[in-house]
This record gives sequence, structure tokens and C-alpha cells, in this order.
Amino acid sequence: MRRSAAARRYARALFALAGESGSVDAVRRELDALAGLFEESPELRAAIFRPLHPAAQRRAVLERAAERLGVGEPVRHFAAFLIDRRRLVDFDAIREEYGRLADAAAGRRHATVVTASPLSEPQRRRLERALATRTGEQVELRVEVDPKLLGGAVASVGAVVFDGTLKTQLQQLRASLMRGS
Repeated sequence: MRRSAAARRYARALFALAGESGSVDAVRRELDALAGLFEESPELRAAIFRPLHPAAQRRAVLERAAERLGVGEPVRHFAAFLIDRRRLVDFDAIREEYGRLADAAAGRRHATVVTASPLSEPQRRRLERALATRTGEQVELRVEVDPKLLGGAVASVGAVVFDGTLKTQLQQLRASLMRGS
């Protein structure tokens, strides 16, 4: 997703406010809850995001929806502010940037692991620990299954890729044998 400079500024401002009140994780959960609601209800998203209706009506609809979700006052006010500034269209980018800031502050990294078959919970925990040791940060895994892999896994943490697939191991063995002859 493309993040605009405005989205980064708004996310940093919200992050600073949440940091002052010690509610960084709560605000993140509330932003995620709103995003989930917008995803579940395209009609609601359209009613709030499109400026066809006056800002006051859009704020009122958003206020009722956020209240039902249990979204706190700071996030409700922030979303209303975005409506007033005609920046609600940047909500997804703001949420993404806020999440990146929260992860960085907590020393958390996201990793994607592609495996040939699903991982058991103990395997998942072992892999998280191994990647945390290699990166020096807490790692949260997202596991994808690719039946095209013969075996092993490929882990991506940021720009770093750890390729432990059977194919790569066989290629390395072949190269080693070729050098040896």
C-alpha cells in the first residue's frame, strides 16, 4: 500500500498521542477494529468515506459505529478529525503506518514463512524463536503454505531472506560436489 506524506504525519501524531497516554496497543486494536468494520460493510465504508453527505452526518455515522465496537474516544475523535480534514481516504495508509511505528517501538518484526506443509504450533514457536535470535527482535510469523515446495521453508524478515528449502539445499550440495571434482 502506498503511504502518503500526510498519512505518515497523521500516523505519527496519533502514535505520539497514544504514547503519551500509554495506549499504543489499544489504539492499534481500535484502528484494526474500525478497518475490519469497513471491510465487512462496504456500504458503511462508502457512506463514511465518500463526501456525498455532509461531514456532520458522516461523523455521526462513524461515531455510532465506533461506539458499538467499543472504540475509545481518542480514536473516535481522530477519525472525526480525518473526516473534517478530508483525509479519511488515507485511513488504511495511516493505520498501516501506525502499525509500523508501534512495531518498531516495541522491537517487533513481522516475518513471512512459506512452507511445503502447515506448521504445527511447536514448529511455529521454534521458528519464531530462531528468527528472533537471528534478528535480535521479537518476531511475529505469518505462515503461507506452498505445495510446490518439495520441503523446507523460506523465511523473509524485512529484506532478509532465509532459504532453507530442499531445492536450495540440493543446489548447494551439487555446487559443493562440482567444486570438489
